[in-house]
Amino acid sequence: MQKEILLGLLDQNKKNCYSTFKNITPENSLLKLNQKTASIGFIYRHIGETANILADFLGVKTNVENTTIGQSDTGQHYDLETSRALIEQSYKVLEDIIKNTPDADWLEEIETSFLGTLPRIRVFSIILFHNSHHCGQIASAIVKGDLYGIS
Repeated sequence: MQKEILLGLLDQNKKNCYSTFKNITPENSLLKLNQKTASIGFIYRHIGETANILADFLGVKTNVENTTIGQSDTGQHYDLETSRALIEQSYKVLEDIIKNTPDADWLEEIETSFLGTLPRIRVFSIILFHNSHHCGQIASAIVKGDLYGIS
């Protein structure tokens, strides 16, 4: 039953986020909520990179390069298809992790380079909450964002 619960949580996160992701376009990808926030395109890429990089701690090496964690948005145009592929990859990786991790291992503590030592289930939950948090930012920027000097 534990695997079914975790798969259900993952599926709900994916559905919620994809309802926002489907509204990202090249035209709105540079929008920001204000001058100090990151653009939609940056956040979109950040979600995909972060989920994959954190999945490394759960035991699956993804070889995804970090270009956004701890970085500032410099106005770079991000290829939306690459970002979409990173996000799809991360959901597939997380699904595989759920299917292949024994129930008892979810409480096992694992070492992460920037979160410290945490139970595996907590790292998984951080990924889902992180996705949701940034999807909310994207949704708000789609509705209320501006280019803030970028043309």
